Amino acid sequence: MTATRGARPFFSVVIPVLDEAAGIDAVVDHVRVVSYGEDVEIIVVDGDPSGSTLAALTRTGVTGLTASTGRARQQNAGAAVAAGSNILFLHADTRLPAGALRAAGAALDAGAALGAFSLSIRSPSPWLRLVAAGATLRSRLFSLPYGDQAFFLRREIFCALGGFPDVPLMEDVALARAVRRAGGRVRVLPQRVVTSARRYEAEGALKATARNLALLALYELGVPPARLARFYPAGPGKDTGI
Repeated sequence: MTATRGARPFFSVVIPVLDEAAGIDAVVDHVRVVSYGEDVEIIVVDGDPSGSTLAALTRTGVTGLTASTGRARQQNAGAAVAAGSNILFLHADTRLPAGALRAAGAALDAGAALGAFSLSIRSPSPWLRLVAAGATLRSRLFSLPYGDQAFFLRREIFCALGGFPDVPLMEDVALARAVRRAGGRVRVLPQRVVTSARRYEAEGALKATARNLALLALYELGVPPARLARFYPAGPGKDTGI
C-alpha cells in the first residue's frame, strides 16, 4: 500500500472514549479482527481525567492516554502520539466493516485526501434505516460525512490542516470542509460502518434526527459551535459530538 508501511504502522486507529469501561475491550478486539493482520496501532483517548475507561482496559499492546473532555481534543491528542502513516478515527459505539483498513488504504492510495464509510445504524427500525441511508446520500452528494462514519486520512494531511478545530460540536464537519477548501477530495466508501442507535433510542428517533438536521443547518449558516452545543446534551456513553 503506502511507501512508509514497512517503517511504521500502516494505520493508527484513534478511539476517543468517555465512560466506555464496559465495552472498551470489545472495541479493541473488533479493530484487531477487522485489520486482518495489517500493521495497526490502537490508541484509546479517555476524556475522563481519572482514566476510568483506561482502568477497565485489559488488552495489551494498546496506547492509552487521557485528554480534556471533548471529541476534537481527544482525537487531536491521539493523533499527536500516532506513529502510523495513516490515521483512522473510530467512535467507541461504531463498528468497522470487514477489511476496513485495507479498503481505507486503497482509497488514500487512489488520491482521496479524506475518507469515510457509508453509514448503517444498529436497529430494526425502518425510520433509522432511512436516516442512515439519508446520511450516506448526503455525505456523498456534498462530500460531508459525519465522524461516526469513521474518518481516515494521511497523517501528514491531518497535521497540515491543523487537526480538528477545538470546538465542542461539528468538529467532523469542520475538518471535512477544511479538506475541501484545500482542494482535497473526500471519498465515501460503499462499505458500511455500523453505529449504535443508543442516542436515538434514548432521545427518540424523530426528535434526535430533527435536532441533528437543525444543528447542521444552523452551523452552515454560521452559528458558532459553542452556541449549538447547548442543544446537544451528552447522551448514552456521554458522546461529545454528533
